[in-house]
Amino acid sequence: MTAGPLAISEKTLVLPVIHGSGDFAVAVRRVMLEHTFDCLAVPLPPSFQADTESALQHLPGATVVLQHESPRFESIGWTPGGDSELEPGNPESVGRASHVPIDPCQPVIAALRTAVGEHIPRAFVDPETNPWEPMAAVLPDAYALKHVAIEQFASAILPALPRPPTGQPADRVAHIAARILELEQRHDSILLVCSVLDWPWIHEAYRLGGQLCEEPDVEETQTLAVDPRTLAFTLGELPFITGLYETARARLDDDDNLSIDGLKELLLETRDRYVAEWKSRARRITPQLLSTFFRYVRNLSLIERRLTPDLYTLVTAAKQVAGDEFAITLAETARDYAYSLPLPLEEIRVGIGRGELPGGETVELVSRLPGPPVTWRTLELKPRPPRLQQDEWQMQWDPHRQCSWPPEDNAIERFRTHVKDTAMSLLGSDLARSEKFTTSLRDGLDIRETLRNWHTGDLFVKVLPPTRGSLDCVLMFFDSPADPRDYPWRITWMAEHHDESTLALFATDFRSELAGPGIGLANYGGAMFLFPPRPVPEVWADPRFDWADTLEERLLAAACHYSRERHIAVLSHAAPGAAWRRLARQHGRKLVHVPLGRFSQETVSRLRQVHVLNGQEVRSYAAHFIRKA
Repeated sequence: MTAGPLAISEKTLVLPVIHGSGDFAVAVRRVMLEHTFDCLAVPLPPSFQADTESALQHLPGATVVLQHESPRFESIGWTPGGDSELEPGNPESVGRASHVPIDPCQPVIAALRTAVGEHIPRAFVDPETNPWEPMAAVLPDAYALKHVAIEQFASAILPALPRPPTGQPADRVAHIAARILELEQRHDSILLVCSVLDWPWIHEAYRLGGQLCEEPDVEETQTLAVDPRTLAFTLGELPFITGLYETARARLDDDDNLSIDGLKELLLETRDRYVAEWKSRARRITPQLLSTFFRYVRNLSLIERRLTPDLYTLVTAAKQVAGDEFAITLAETARDYAYSLPLPLEEIRVGIGRGELPGGETVELVSRLPGPPVTWRTLELKPRPPRLQQDEWQMQWDPHRQCSWPPEDNAIERFRTHVKDTAMSLLGSDLARSEKFTTSLRDGLDIRETLRNWHTGDLFVKVLPPTRGSLDCVLMFFDSPADPRDYPWRITWMAEHHDESTLALFATDFRSELAGPGIGLANYGGAMFLFPPRPVPEVWADPRFDWADTLEERLLAAACHYSRERHIAVLSHAAPGAAWRRLARQHGRKLVHVPLGRFSQETVSRLRQVHVLNGQEVRSYAAHFIRKA
């Protein structure tokens, strides 16, 4: 394959790539396996060859091959109190090193890996430099390779590629061209894998004959393992996606569409971890919610002129669609690399443009295979406090002070009103009747009765008589039958003002999950609301209800005892059984069942969360710590 727009001669084919792209890594591997080459040339200096090829043996473990550069000296202006008032400044050395990331999704590394497996000779054709001056630019999304050939991709962006500036970049291009001319003396089919920024200028320099540049002395290279927590700064793709590429390679699966299918795998894994961590408090991640998430991701990506999303876009969409905790779980899952195995090497911690060496020294890092520019972007998320901090807050908790958080009070009261209105409408529907249409549609057309009398040609309408009476008590059973071991916190709260209900509840232990200093988090199992509010004895300590066997029965008995109206609304998954209805009849009450399935499960799961504050003064800062799963 030495013909076409990418061939610079009859013997040499240039394969321009975007460094750090899994799509280009797959394309490079495919070209090398579909065609025959007797030499692979890569844009790295010869000093990196031994350690780089040796580091390939550690794959899929992630490593870097590091080369220190000669110290640079920066002059710092004179400051009072310096060592010498006669000298205008003191030199301070700045550590700097260049590195090659041994990343499975690096096209150059994928080419070397394939060449080693196919026993193809390798040539490192970059000049030795000290220091190394990288070139990077914002380039089109590599996802375009799914629809266009690599030749078309490279040709399309050719008019926008800047000419390398005078100095090391221009000398480097001429040096690579000269090395290719040397290799053509010994090989008949050469593949050069280089950056898409360099290939037209290498072609031009090749036509001009190339020129070897002067190469300075350089330091020895060393191979270091990468701290798994900092892999996101080393790997070109997300660590989770990189792991999927390696898994597909090991299983000989198709990996052509992993740049997109991998995002779906990432989201499904995030959902599983999120549900496992938050259990009943987790939001329901439904297919409809996932569809909304992906539409949001698509729109954000298009706004940023991308075809595939980056991590910031994914986390932003997750926060907006499913909340902070889901977004945090997504970010943590994305940086998990399935092949983070211990290696017999010292570790380096990597950041953006910085690295911490095993001895603790911090150096400026530049990549020999620079991908698109990477920048820090800010997104505010409220994570779960660490366990040690929760233990400290728990020790400071005053057990004699408790109060609720007003925004949650307002939300649950609005929901109580909605349940009451629903129960009233159901109460009226029991007395509905049908009559033949005469002059008024009354309460609407009765379709069922009309169809029954279709042969007569008559229309029937509904008649809903006005509802008599009212409701002053609402029972909500979110988890029934409830296990008393799951709901140890049982209390009766009096209303703080006339718009609140008297509340008796059973819930999980708020002290086991502290969201902030003096802020506990519990989950309702069930509750009784009396409105208008009135003072009642502590339901859970009242001996008159000790005969009740379950938590629900105790609340039901209290509701029958304290309700002033004949009807009591019961919100639950299943309708009240015969025993509950018999208990209500004994007190002259009637239960009106409101199915819990009538309401959004996501809304219900949020309403079940109740934050307990350790005193009213905590309300002043509670909003800073309270978050919704």
